[in-house]
Amino acid sequence: MKELFQHTALTDGVTVRVAVNFLPEQSRIEAGKWFWVYHIRIENETADTLQLMTRHWRITDGNGDVNVVEGDGVVGEQPVLRPGASHDYVSGCPLSTPHGSMEGHYTFRRSDGTEFKAMIPFFPLAAPATAG
Repeated sequence: MKELFQHTALTDGVTVRVAVNFLPEQSRIEAGKWFWVYHIRIENETADTLQLMTRHWRITDGNGDVNVVEGDGVVGEQPVLRPGASHDYVSGCPLSTPHGSMEGHYTFRRSDGTEFKAMIPFFPLAAPATAG
């Protein structure tokens, strides 16, 4: 099945694409728990080899409460992307409301040691009306 990337951001030659899906089978709506899975593809369109060093997420729930998540790499990895290469990973996000959003950035290190931030596009988390 071909994934449909709904959200895209381009920063300094790095494209970050996001596809997000609500997972009713992982959610416990009666307990106030909603769960989404998101697939990220990071594409290195620069002439330099890049390493993803850190992630910074801003997760906002339907009440406007913000949770900031920072850490090394993504899903336990700090992938190296050669020119023209891409890296895919899948992760999930639980919320205590049926709606919210995510956005953020990755910090990449170039082969010369300099670092820059690549934006992760804003994307909504929305459970279907029938799920609540």
